[in-house]
Amino acid sequence: MNNKILRDLTYGVYVVGSLDKDRFVGCIANSVMQITSNPATIAISINHDNYTNKCIKESNKFSVSILNEESNPNIIGTFGFSSSKDIDKYKDISYSVVDNLPVIKDSNGYITCQVISELETETHTIFIGQVLNMDKYDDKMVMTYKFYHEVLKGSSPKKAPTYIEDIVEEIKGNRWKCMICGYIYEGEELPLDFKCPICGQGVEAFEKVN
Repeated sequence: MNNKILRDLTYGVYVVGSLDKDRFVGCIANSVMQITSNPATIAISINHDNYTNKCIKESNKFSVSILNEESNPNIIGTFGFSSSKDIDKYKDISYSVVDNLPVIKDSNGYITCQVISELETETHTIFIGQVLNMDKYDDKMVMTYKFYHEVLKGSSPKKAPTYIEDIVEEIKGNRWKCMICGYIYEGEELPLDFKCPICGQGVEAFEKVN
């Protein structure tokens, strides 16, 4: 089987936010879809091992911020490759609070939801939420999963529903891989002051791909 075809399915890149008692948590998701229009409901898929999953189940609320192609890639690094259990992901991120939920300002807009149903799969929970509020900030090109992989050269967190183990491809020239987020730098040499555009790590996080 050639699992590369799964990357041709349409996915976006989103920040899903929720509450951990009196603090905000969040993670990156790429499986979000509208279920009905009246009443407006959407579904999201979150890994069982993701701390945000636990918080959505306890608070019964979540938000979705829709990233665009010009959104700062560090948002993906912050929300996709670390745990809200360990850090405050919103510390250095510009956000607003709607319905007591965090929404990212550097995005095309947001949706806030009340959970009305859950479906458990082997690895993920599908949360169905009735829309409480939504607004549009911008009309820029929505960031897609394909854009994230092919243009930003990022990889999916292992907890993502669309995660596929990296496929080894023929390497032409030198490449260095960020061991935190999977970003690939291509060039003759990796500059000593280089910072990963996805997760912000320095050269110490990179390994040369042979």
